[in-house]
Amino acid sequence: MLASQFCTEIPMTTPLHELEAQVLSLGAADRAQLLERLIQSFEPDTKAEKAWISEALRREADVKAGRARMVPGAEALQRVRARVS
Repeated sequence: MLASQFCTEIPMTTPLHELEAQVLSLGAADRAQLLERLIQSFEPDTKAEKAWISEALRREADVKAGRARMVPGAEALQRVRARVS
């Protein structure tokens, strides 16, 4: 079930705890899609959002051009933890 389908099937009178349980039962991809839409609902088309999109596109271009390389998430977190500890 897609998050967009899920949202239209839930009546507005659904208690929050029930809605939360239903959302948590979704697959990871659908939860991620729903999360993205919820975040966007707080600050649609803000300067910050545009800046992050620009930064992401710049980083993607750097990787494609060989100026930067991708690092697995666990390695990235390890590096950050080492710097702040």
